[in-house]
Amino acid sequence: MGRWEPGARERLVVAAVDLFTEQGYDATTVAQIAERAGVTKSTFFRHFPDKRELLVAGQETLSRLLAEGIADAPGDASPLEAVAGGLERASAAMGPRSRELAPRLKAAVAASAELQERDTLKTVSLAAAMTTALVARGVPDPTAALAGELGVLAFKRGYAAWAEDDRGAEDGLAGYTLAALDELRAASASLG
Repeated sequence: MGRWEPGARERLVVAAVDLFTEQGYDATTVAQIAERAGVTKSTFFRHFPDKRELLVAGQETLSRLLAEGIADAPGDASPLEAVAGGLERASAAMGPRSRELAPRLKAAVAASAELQERDTLKTVSLAAAMTTALVARGVPDPTAALAGELGVLAFKRGYAAWAEDDRGAEDGLAGYTLAALDELRAASASLG
């Protein structure tokens, strides 16, 4: 097994998702994940503190990209236009591998209460990152919090639609997340 082989982190995530899907989260050990990924257990622990953290492997990067996209939006952008900028930036980082893993990851999360809890914490973290970025732009806190929550909901809905759509592997995630944001914007306007 290679000690510092490139791509070890991604291979660990793929191996874990596959094993979670095949035999369940609880029955999967760190040793099995490392073996499947072709690395040692110590390499696993260099990348992740435990197997639960595999679910949120890209959370910090995703939060950063969402916040950067919001910060880089034009100064006169509305809060939801700024959120759209964040969604575009974050979506650009999600490629074919993410799309391929999505259905298996969804199944693994659905089958494990522990992973469902971790996924909920991830959602809260992403909303907080967007809210903080919006507040930094001068958006009042309640508006920023609502826009951040809508942004997370748009990301999750867009990601799910993107992962399930087999029309074309080249379709980027951004179109799906922006369409979901537009749907949510229209739905919120009808709340009246």
